[in-house]
Amino acid sequence: MRIRTYAICLYIILIYWISSHFPSMHALFFPTLGAFSLLFISRPFEKAEVRKIAFGAVVSSIVGSISVYIHPGVISLLLTLVIVISFINTFKWNAPPILAVSLIPFFTQPSLLWVIPLSVCGSLLGLLVTLSAAAFVEKKLGALSLFPKRGVKAESDSAL
Repeated sequence: MRIRTYAICLYIILIYWISSHFPSMHALFFPTLGAFSLLFISRPFEKAEVRKIAFGAVVSSIVGSISVYIHPGVISLLLTLVIVISFINTFKWNAPPILAVSLIPFFTQPSLLWVIPLSVCGSLLGLLVTLSAAAFVEKKLGALSLFPKRGVKAESDSAL
């Protein structure tokens, strides 16, 4: 678990650095990325469940982006919330950050419709790759033994 913690910290720092140094990549860094990171390392998810949650986040960002693109107002916000909450309940996406991702377009208001969904997809894909690599390293390090096990031969005092 320690390696995954350090891996997500380094990953989020990398995404922040990329988004702050390359204006075209500004949308890669969003606060909910930290929530997804913590969610993925704090609960024992199956790989399929993690992929399903990431897919749900991308879908919800698409819903939010389309709503803002059509009309950036209270009605579209309400529509986004209702749609995304119904998706979360219907598909059993047990991850509250999914709803938060759908709201990103409402406060960033990107000039292009596809920027937020593509950024969410890229960031979460990178997070999943980072966590998979960290889990692989943890597994390999766990298999290595720092101290070789010695067989202890116990002898009895009683003779049989």
